[in-house]
Amino acid sequence: MTALLASLLLQAAEPLGTWEGTLEAGPQKIRLVLKVRKEADGALKGAVDVPGQGALGLALDPFSWKGGELRFEFKPAGFRFEGKLAEGGKRLEGRFRQAGLEFPLALEKTSDLALEAKRPQMPRPPFPYAVRDASFESVPGVRLSGTLTVPEGKGPHPAVVLVSGSGPQDRDESLMGHKPFLVLADHLTRKGIAVLRTDDRGFGKSTGDFASATTEDFARDTAAAVAWLRGQEGVDPARVGIAGHSEGGLVGPLVAAVDPKLAFLVLLAGPGVPGEAILLRQAELINRAAGQGDEAVRANRRTQERIFKAIRGAADPDAARREVAGILRESLPPGSEAQADRQAAATTTPWFRFFLAHDPRPVLSKVACPVLALCGEKDLQVDPKQNLPEIEKALRAGGNARVEVRELPGLNHLFQTARTGSPSEYGEIEETFAPAALEAVSEWILRQGGR
Repeated sequence: MTALLASLLLQAAEPLGTWEGTLEAGPQKIRLVLKVRKEADGALKGAVDVPGQGALGLALDPFSWKGGELRFEFKPAGFRFEGKLAEGGKRLEGRFRQAGLEFPLALEKTSDLALEAKRPQMPRPPFPYAVRDASFESVPGVRLSGTLTVPEGKGPHPAVVLVSGSGPQDRDESLMGHKPFLVLADHLTRKGIAVLRTDDRGFGKSTGDFASATTEDFARDTAAAVAWLRGQEGVDPARVGIAGHSEGGLVGPLVAAVDPKLAFLVLLAGPGVPGEAILLRQAELINRAAGQGDEAVRANRRTQERIFKAIRGAADPDAARREVAGILRESLPPGSEAQADRQAAATTTPWFRFFLAHDPRPVLSKVACPVLALCGEKDLQVDPKQNLPEIEKALRAGGNARVEVRELPGLNHLFQTARTGSPSEYGEIEETFAPAALEAVSEWILRQGGR
């Protein structure tokens, strides 16, 4: 094959699929996972995971493939990449730029089969239950799309709405090759429980604006999902509940507190204290797991506390953004002004400001239905020692005696069996959802459904 012909073939190819590589930025080694897909209209879209920093599914915009060259950017963090295919289309070679710095970066094509082999729990059809498309309106301008799975056999069956964690999530809560909600829904449906899972508003096939939404908006979406599920064939409307993971553990109580007909509530790594306390403890635990010393941990906490104080005390979002940007510039290298501005914008959104201030305990005290609260012993994002006691205390303070709180040994924030619990391990672990956690959820729901 001539060099010219090989070059033309590479230009005609498209970089679809999954690409992995390690960015060596001075002493830091940062693993990146790039995922490229083609939309129905033929446009290419890309997203990147940074597993070691717990950053997952970062949507790349702009994202372009032209003349054999790939270019993409993630503006909130101020990084961009330009590269070309090499080695017969199996490798992307280029330059990574951020905050005025530039590093070489090579990404290797990863076989989809190889990825699947690392996820042994991934459900495969044919399924021993019915799989139906779901579509319904939440509020004007927001139509949610998802999947309903209904057990075989004589119904009606108990049913549950799954609510995902923070950030735009698809119906399977997909991240780093894992699909936790698909695994959970498959397990529950095989046990006799109908399951509804949806794409978040403005993501996947659901409409609406995710960027402007807060946890309260997601609660409205969940309430609409519960109402829709109650009317479906094969579902017992008197035995419909909610299971929320992480931020979904804030959403579920907001619905349960005002819906007296809700049959049960499952909190999977749900918060029991305000977001500010969650984030301070989370940063400390993750930084220590990454090997940072006491002084670095204390310095990071001081910066966080200044940022949170600025957000709370600002007269308006614009003033908060300006003050936060000033604080961030002090901790970033020279020439990082644009990066500071982008990070400040991300921490002063309506969602972040609500999450920072929201205290779930008064809401939990109004929840009257049975509640199961589970957290992994090695969860570094929602510390079980900080949150589970407060959840139980708030529920019982409101007079709810039907409460079960459990810390599951050896599990992380995603309910995987983990070594340290660090987010950097999520993608390396083959297990998607520990069987012990799956059984804990299904067994408890069936006990409630048998009332």
